[in-house]
Amino acid sequence: MGKRKSSAKPPPRKRMDKLDTVFSCPFCNHGTSVECRIDMKNLIGEASCGICQESFSTTVTALTEPIDIYSEWIDECERVNNPEEDDGA
Repeated sequence: MGKRKSSAKPPPRKRMDKLDTVFSCPFCNHGTSVECRIDMKNLIGEASCGICQESFSTTVTALTEPIDIYSEWIDECERVNNPEEDDGA
């Protein structure tokens, strides 16, 4: 006589929270004014502020998300504002 199969169900998959697509502008500091767009056809990602019209463009890959473009923009702003840190290394 064989055993009956277990009726245990597999645990449900955890849902990933959606990442933001709008951010605050590093120049005018207006919340939710920066929108990130990704053009996969030309492999270009652009973040632009609707208030002060500042923008940033970068190259993207298939794994790039809007938060990555915004983070690169913030990193570039910090690099431009603190050039003495790069020369000291």
